[in-house]
Amino acid sequence: MRVFSSKYTFDYSWEECSTANWRKYCPWNDKSTHVIAVDTLSREVDPDTGILRTERLITCHQQAPAWVISLLGGSNTSRVYETSYVSPADKRVTMCSTNLTWANILQVRETVTYQPDLTTSSPGHERTQFTQDAKITAVCGGWQKIRTKIEEASVERFSENAKRGREGFEAVLEMSRRVFGEERAREQAKLH
Repeated sequence: MRVFSSKYTFDYSWEECSTANWRKYCPWNDKSTHVIAVDTLSREVDPDTGILRTERLITCHQQAPAWVISLLGGSNTSRVYETSYVSPADKRVTMCSTNLTWANILQVRETVTYQPDLTTSSPGHERTQFTQDAKITAVCGGWQKIRTKIEEASVERFSENAKRGREGFEAVLEMSRRVFGEERAREQAKLH
């Protein structure tokens, strides 16, 4: 098993990040063109806790290393199952995802959280702490050397994708702030 961990602070409030999270895979994000579809399977709010629970199926076009496809077969279309929890009371978004494609060869379990960064935020300038952890385990039989190679290649790919994902989400956050700001200004102008 290999572990990938990353932390990043977005210069946007938790409210902005938790809202923009639903638009992460949209035309504003030119870094997520590999995402073919995002299907919402279920969405419900727990009446006792107020936590929004959403299940989604994310379909991607991923370029697997040629040696992996030649050795193990398969295609470049992959699916990921994601369950997310949004707790407005705690100001916390938690997203847990696992790969469905090639899960008999490689298991990827990712957990992502967004929560206010209380150490660097100040009134009027809130920031959001993003934490990403993934456990990557090759479960295919065979030699340890092959499993190790698969895990190492997967961690490297995961790291590259994580960097592009942050860059793309920054673009979505920037566009969201601008668009919602323009809409607020239009609404305020109507009131006066």
